[in-house]
Amino acid sequence: MITIALSKGRIYKQALPLLSAAGVEPVDDPDTSRKLILDTNQSAIKLVVIRATDVPTYVQFGAADIGIVGKDTLMEHNGHGISELLDLKINPCRLSVAYPATASNCQKRQLKVATKYVNIANRYFAAQGVQTEIIKLYGSMELAPLVGLADCIVDLVETGNTLKANNMVEGNIIANISCRLIANNASLKTQHNPIMKLVEEMSAAVNAASE
Repeated sequence: MITIALSKGRIYKQALPLLSAAGVEPVDDPDTSRKLILDTNQSAIKLVVIRATDVPTYVQFGAADIGIVGKDTLMEHNGHGISELLDLKINPCRLSVAYPATASNCQKRQLKVATKYVNIANRYFAAQGVQTEIIKLYGSMELAPLVGLADCIVDLVETGNTLKANNMVEGNIIANISCRLIANNASLKTQHNPIMKLVEEMSAAVNAASE
């Protein structure tokens, strides 16, 4: 039995064609079903649809054998026992530092940074030799510098339109982000062949979509 963890919404919808290319199609609809473990057309493969931030944890501890998760979530989790198998090239964006356009720069030696990516921000600014006070927020990140709560933010940027609408600019890019296929290291050993078969078939679909 192989259990695949992924999150509802955009990632789920964009992952469906790749799973389908690997011969995996959900029987249950996560938007209407009350089941927590969803059946697929293959009796040996199940889906668990959970919060995006929980996907690496489920995979790390073996509650799911493989998972589909954004690289940002994977970087923030920073857990052991997980292997990154494939860049699925879906949901692409950037994890960046952004600050008000009226600010001369975001290069002070001490910054107040608003973000939900606490671990990533700490590592990034420490590597730059910048002291930070991290303010953890979960939404409306652009508001924090505008009301004086923070000097800058660390957040995902796709088009940059939200930043522009709030008179902010994108600074340094910390990482280019897309969804990744990950696996539990123990599962890779015990179920190597079926997992690698899925990887190969999904990889072929990714390559075909990018041509």
